[in-house]
Amino acid sequence: MLLKGKRHQDERGIITYNNDFDASQIKRIYTIENASIDFVRGWQGHKIEQRWFACMKGGFKIKVKRFQGEGEKEKGESVKEKGESVKENGVREKEKGERERDFLSLDTQEYILDDRQLTYLHVPAGHVTAIQALEEGSKLLVLADYGIGEIEDEYRFEYR
Repeated sequence: MLLKGKRHQDERGIITYNNDFDASQIKRIYTIENASIDFVRGWQGHKIEQRWFACMKGGFKIKVKRFQGEGEKEKGESVKEKGESVKENGVREKEKGERERDFLSLDTQEYILDDRQLTYLHVPAGHVTAIQALEEGSKLLVLADYGIGEIEDEYRFEYR
């Protein structure tokens, strides 16, 4: 998930770069600046959209969980599982409490990004994130492979 960046410094200054990052899929770019280091933005993610994160200033802790159901295909296609109903449009439904219980039991990966080098964290489709600034004034660059409003693909879970 991490595309490690590099840093070069000489008498002219500092360059941070990442020659391994392929930006050809990017359709949208935005930044996140959390109001405080105590605030955690999450859990939020997408079944179809993938995102890349890079720290522009300060530092961030980003937790990642895969939440796409077992047997589902990469682009969010649904497969009915025992105990679920499927709406006409093919969207899976579970009782909210059951979804939350399933979600909380999933493994969490944790990453630290900082502004010393241009490292990208790639979060594939089917994952959610919880984002926390580690320093006041931190700024996170976010890149996505779908434009705003292009698809309806936002999922949120309570952060605990």
